[in-house]
Amino acid sequence: MSYLKKFKTAVAPGVNGATPQSEPIPGSAQVPNSAGGYAWAVDDWTRLHRFLVLGSEGGSYYAKESALTAENANPALRCMAQDGQRVVQTVIEISESGRAPKNDPALFVLALAASQGDVETRKAALAALPRVARTGTHLMHFAAFVDGQRGWGRGLRNAIGNWYNSKPARDVGYQALKYQQRDGWSHRDLLRLAHPHAPSESHQTIYHWITQGWEWVGPEPHPDFALQQIWAYERIKRASTALEAALLIMEYRLPREAVPTQFLNDPAVWEALLESMPMTALIRNLATLTRIGLLTPMSATTQRVREQVTNGEWLRKARVHPIAVLSALKTYAQGHGERGQHTWQPVPDVIDALDKAFYLSFGNVTPTNKRLVLALDVSGSMTCGAIAGVPGLTPRVASAAMALITAATESSYQIMGFSTKFMSLKITPRQRLDDALKVVDNLPFSGTDCALPMLWAKEQKVEADAFVVYTDSETWFGKTHPAQALRQYRDKTSIAARLVVVGMMANNFTIADPNDAGMLDVVGFDTATPQLISDFARGSL
Repeated sequence: MSYLKKFKTAVAPGVNGATPQSEPIPGSAQVPNSAGGYAWAVDDWTRLHRFLVLGSEGGSYYAKESALTAENANPALRCMAQDGQRVVQTVIEISESGRAPKNDPALFVLALAASQGDVETRKAALAALPRVARTGTHLMHFAAFVDGQRGWGRGLRNAIGNWYNSKPARDVGYQALKYQQRDGWSHRDLLRLAHPHAPSESHQTIYHWITQGWEWVGPEPHPDFALQQIWAYERIKRASTALEAALLIMEYRLPREAVPTQFLNDPAVWEALLESMPMTALIRNLATLTRIGLLTPMSATTQRVREQVTNGEWLRKARVHPIAVLSALKTYAQGHGERGQHTWQPVPDVIDALDKAFYLSFGNVTPTNKRLVLALDVSGSMTCGAIAGVPGLTPRVASAAMALITAATESSYQIMGFSTKFMSLKITPRQRLDDALKVVDNLPFSGTDCALPMLWAKEQKVEADAFVVYTDSETWFGKTHPAQALRQYRDKTSIAARLVVVGMMANNFTIADPNDAGMLDVVGFDTATPQLISDFARGSL
């Protein structure tokens, strides 16, 4: 019997076994995780998906950013060796649908495909460039990623040239005004490398302006509509008053990046910018609008901004990601930036608008009408790293926000926290999001036992149809593996309970047994995740 005690696999349903998490389940394919415990390694395609959504900015508790990037580049290359076309299509899908907080991972993988893939993969990657690199910033990030991996051959030069030539001339001018240089690259650098043959006289004039300077010196607007924004940009450089600058901004829809620094503390200038400010820029600049006195309690401008920020259709059209809203909410509500010295008095209506916008940015989620246990890993490893490189937005805080999205659509749920102990978390969607996040952020650190949600439910006779565990899967502390704990719960309750593991870091591990159809891995802060959780919990997947 002593041999049997040391060899309890609980691999098959109905086998009530337990193995310490510091050891692999016998007969399983578990591997050591970074914390000293054992979990399953996710396949390369799952790792690719995690990286495209979560990236590796900020690293994690156990791995530096550079190590995580290298660890995720290798699976991407292996995926390319299997099916390069599928890699490119995956990049396009996640990028175009706005499912990721940042586009940088997609651009990085596209640059890998354009450099390291086979001939057909390279062609597909370069053809996809306009779809993935939608702005000048994206294009310069791509150039930084691809430079050094390959030479600037004809294919790459043509792809860069086509990016400019495929856009209407006025759009090219706007991109050059708004995104002037990034990562040590400028439009001038790219055009000089690509040498595109301009498809129109307007394009040619803009290319000349970018590479050699502006020659139109007349006091009146340029007769070519496509060039009038550039004329206004050159004109605003010579503006002597904020009023003159504001009039040029309103009439020619100049972006903030085109406004000289000396005018950027003037309320009239910002009011003019609001007339045509893109949604993402508006959300990012709410603190500045408040600091300069444009957003005040119950003002007409505040009401107007509130209506814009809470327009679900506009949020979706602008591809505003929930992370952008959450980051803005977290920073705005605290009244000071993470790095700068500026402070402001938050306006309650603006905070409420951001709170509503966060839920709207995920779109509509179908309720499961099931009994859910939403379990947040609040261990020490979840307090390190930063989701999408946002300062202060740790996996622990982000997981609470993700859980509230599901809770907001459900009628029967419990939100719990776990580390080496299991605890009730007094957070609900009825709270304002910034207040709910403070509850999680202030919890003490500890180890990780991802089996606790199922063990707790078994001991407390809680009837749950699904457990949704938000974690980095760096579990190591418990006497029972999470997969074993779920099977024990099923055996005791006769409920075919499911487990959804929401991965909050782009690492190599999962606590979900890939051989159990009742367990699912999804990626945290993919905008598709809440609906996937709902579909799986209802049995639709």
